[in-house]
Amino acid sequence: MFSNGVLMITGGTGSFGNAVLKRFLRTDVREIRVFSRDEKKQEDMRIAMNNPKLRFYIGDVRDYDSVRQALTGVDFVFHAAALKQVPSCEFYPMEAVRTNVLGAENVLNASIECKVKRVIVLSTDKAVYPINAMGISKAMMEKLMVAKSRMMDEGGTVLCATRYGNVMASRGSVIPLFVEQIQSGMPMTITDPEMTRFLMSLDDSVDLVLHAFEHARQGDIFVQKAPASTVGDLAKALNELFERNSELRIIGTRHGEKLYESLLSREEMARAEDRGRYFRVPADGRDLNYNKYFVEGEVKVSTFEDYTSHNAERLDVDGVKQLLKSLDFIQERRHA
Repeated sequence: MFSNGVLMITGGTGSFGNAVLKRFLRTDVREIRVFSRDEKKQEDMRIAMNNPKLRFYIGDVRDYDSVRQALTGVDFVFHAAALKQVPSCEFYPMEAVRTNVLGAENVLNASIECKVKRVIVLSTDKAVYPINAMGISKAMMEKLMVAKSRMMDEGGTVLCATRYGNVMASRGSVIPLFVEQIQSGMPMTITDPEMTRFLMSLDDSVDLVLHAFEHARQGDIFVQKAPASTVGDLAKALNELFERNSELRIIGTRHGEKLYESLLSREEMARAEDRGRYFRVPADGRDLNYNKYFVEGEVKVSTFEDYTSHNAERLDVDGVKQLLKSLDFIQERRHA
């Protein structure tokens, strides 16, 4: 489906955008446009990749005109640009709104105007039952995507979302921090050892993007099934992999941090389609017929549980070690 097509990745210099870009370079896509604000990262990527398929566009998703100009002639969009650090968004919530909500609206509107074939917006577990500004802004982004998908004509731009938990070894995640602390002889700082997190690799996350591009219908949200572990077991597994005995220092829960990750609410589980490796959640098709909200209920919802890192397949320390060994980041650091 990508043959001779043009893909644009917003936030393409981030760890997630980078992984998507590298995978798509293996396809017969004609051109990949990297859209982001950071000229230094773009220059570093241009030199490192040295690939004629790549085109670089300086711009900001907050600025509609810059997005609109970059989208001319684009067939597929993967929207990864975001403010994603929970503490930053807690202290500057309007910045999260401007980038994660209004910026996403700019990308969606410009994509529709430019007649892009398919758009995927990147969401997060924090959008499910959000308790922090980052999660709230991403939840609103999802609502925007679904609302706009309802208004699309047959054959128009297909809008959908992929939702992820913790992506292992991505920039700003806990694994690089733990590895740095281990290798520098410092204690590993753990907020709560009983916290659970999904364990998903960057390669897995890109597989989900490809699945969504191929199978999405208007307003779909896709989630990949993944194993989970406690943060305490993750820290122990890293200690054993690096043959160290670093102290585990408990520092307490941070601003806006959840005990576990939720990828699907029970309301979503009640209508989710199990696709084996993935869940597909179709858009809620209800309209402003108020009977559907106040008179008619959905008994089925009460029989389902959320899909969370607390009730997903739980790996022990050995299981986590085997998974970590498959990561390029871990292999490079162990043999550095």
